Amino acid sequence: MIDKIRNHVQYEQIMKLIEHYIQKATAGGGFHTLNAQESEELQKLTLLAEHYEDNVLQIMPLTVTINAVVQQKISEMNITQGKLAEILGIGAAKISQILNGKREPDVRFLKAIHEKLGIDGNFILDRV
Repeated sequence: MIDKIRNHVQYEQIMKLIEHYIQKATAGGGFHTLNAQESEELQKLTLLAEHYEDNVLQIMPLTVTINAVVQQKISEMNITQGKLAEILGIGAAKISQILNGKREPDVRFLKAIHEKLGIDGNFILDRV
């Protein structure tokens, strides 16, 4: 087994092996169905891929913001910011300022998006 991914071709090969083990585990009912050697190899391959992604590809974790989620809800509901303001019981100007990053969301806004839009409270708390 290789000890370091040196190029993108090797990375793609490693990812195919990882995908093979994932498919095998999924078809078998879970990762516990892999034997000890397969589990150990999957763990090593995953660490190699992670190291390559972090240090060579420099894949940045996706940061999902409250504003992005609210904008997505507006799109899903096919409404305007004005209609959102009405639904949340908050002024349209305030909604616009918050969604455009000119004003920090306050407790009233956060509570309203949780209660009226169904945005998870833990998600909200993690981002304020």
